[in-house]
Amino acid sequence: MADAENGRGARRAPSAPDAGPVRDQTTSPNDREPAVSSAHPPIAPPDLTAEDARTLAAVFRALADPLRLLLFSRVAAHPGGEMCVTDLGEPGVPRPTVSRQLRLLRQAGLLSAERRGAWTYYRVVPGALAALHELTRRGGGAPTEC
Repeated sequence: MADAENGRGARRAPSAPDAGPVRDQTTSPNDREPAVSSAHPPIAPPDLTAEDARTLAAVFRALADPLRLLLFSRVAAHPGGEMCVTDLGEPGVPRPTVSRQLRLLRQAGLLSAERRGAWTYYRVVPGALAALHELTRRGGGAPTEC
């Protein structure tokens, strides 16, 4: 009896963490294997290690939040190279939320903090984005149109 007839929902197959390259439905003339599509080059170089992947994933997660991205970009673009926590407030965002987001950016290795009296100053960790830059430089090259 079909799942729909039993009243049970259809089960999804578990997703594979490493699905491999995207393959199109045509076969190459020399063999029976489907040809690998080059429409979307890989984002990471083939020699990416598991440790590098974990590190980069943490950086991507940290920058994926709009407020964290905004805070990080403000610190990075500040002329003095650092900003006081009091200057990083965002209208409508409570200070504890800003502090938590800054802490997550520090934990990801993107910002460093220095306490000076009652104030905390944040600056971008030198080389924090070097891994991302290297990844995109060594990756699959320029994106292609779909």
